[in-house]
Amino acid sequence: MKWYPWLTVPYRDILSRYQLARGHHALLLHSKPGTGELSLCYAISRWLICRQPNGIKSCGRCHSCRLMLAGNHPDFYQPELEKNQQSLGGDSIRTIIDGLYERAYQGGMKVVSLLYVEQLTELAVNVLLKTLEEPPENTYFLLVCQTPARLLATLRSRCFYWLLRTPHEELGLRWLREMGYDNPLSAVTALRLCDGAPLAAKILLNPIRWQVREELCVVLREVLTHGDLLALLPTLNRDKDIKPLHWLLSLLTDALKWQQNAQEFIINADKTPLVAELAARWPARVLMIHWQQLLHCLLQCQEISGVNRELFLTYHLLNCEYGVANAYAFL
Repeated sequence: MKWYPWLTVPYRDILSRYQLARGHHALLLHSKPGTGELSLCYAISRWLICRQPNGIKSCGRCHSCRLMLAGNHPDFYQPELEKNQQSLGGDSIRTIIDGLYERAYQGGMKVVSLLYVEQLTELAVNVLLKTLEEPPENTYFLLVCQTPARLLATLRSRCFYWLLRTPHEELGLRWLREMGYDNPLSAVTALRLCDGAPLAAKILLNPIRWQVREELCVVLREVLTHGDLLALLPTLNRDKDIKPLHWLLSLLTDALKWQQNAQEFIINADKTPLVAELAARWPARVLMIHWQQLLHCLLQCQEISGVNRELFLTYHLLNCEYGVANAYAFL
């Protein structure tokens, strides 16, 4: 298990409730991806299942701790998606729940860790709801989610909600420097593109990944010169990756901020010349046309399974050109 400095306070606050016997049997942990939510969830599980905890730390020596470290504790349940699966079905959850009503193998607590509840099918959620309402003795549920609005209200109401905030930017930057990323402009940009989540920023700063963003910026400069928005298609459709769309939307948003003299709020701190060029070349009305079309495209790619991304992107890029032509006709 890797530990991160910004997790210490929420870990201590959560466990203080369990120490005082005020901890809820179902904790719903809401976080941005890449905040360290998996490490926090595992650390809480370790403490709950430890037979000889030392304050807010698991002892690391008892039989339960050794089984957890070995990854085969029989009273710790953490289902994972099988290859090519997109969701966890009712059978997977029902199998776990059936085991919860039996005596704990190690005589202590039973812990169910569900990492990203959004992966549960509607049937799986319904199977889980009754157990959350009347949980077996000495059983705890740790649920992790990224978008609580997508969860059923009945599920949220049965859990104790805890927002895991991303660390302050200074702490995130300090951690990235310790990880070897010492270019301040790149580091702050990666953090802002990842909503302040340091682990996600670290992945983005991987040279191969960062180069994809650099290529997008190069192509966007060419678009400003030649006016052919379809030139963006190969980069936006690379490997069925939706992140380039996020990056392009952030650049358009930054250009709108630039036009409003709100430069201190810019996300792409390492690309201010490009942002300034966008703001100078395209008026606010044109920037908004691009932004609205690309956001609509992004939402469709996220929400429609099996979508033909190349076709969607082509359609929306052509709509951008058509909308811009009309916008200039009325300027």
